[in-house]
Amino acid sequence: MSHQKFHDCIQACVACAVACSHCATECLKEEDVKMLSRCIQLDLECAAICRSAAEVMSLGSEYSGELCRICADVCNACAEECEKHAEMGMEHCRECAEACRGCAEACEQMATAA
Repeated sequence: MSHQKFHDCIQACVACAVACSHCATECLKEEDVKMLSRCIQLDLECAAICRSAAEVMSLGSEYSGELCRICADVCNACAEECEKHAEMGMEHCRECAEACRGCAEACEQMATAA
């Protein structure tokens, strides 16, 4: 399958990876870092899986759909955690949650179509 068919999902994955990396970095600057440890861990995992999914899709891999299903699960978990902190006014977590939800949706659509 041509990687062009994955274009929107690749873009969503790259944007999510950037948002997650930014969120993790900003969480490390917060006063109560220990409270944010799960958020930071999920940010790092989500960024890694999003980068991996984008790379595999760019190769036109037959495994893209399977990887994107996993990516959607990780993105949803990360978004759920970030949303808790966004409610406390952490803007970087709100932005990350939005990117994660968008990526999860794109990955779910792509996995269904693949």
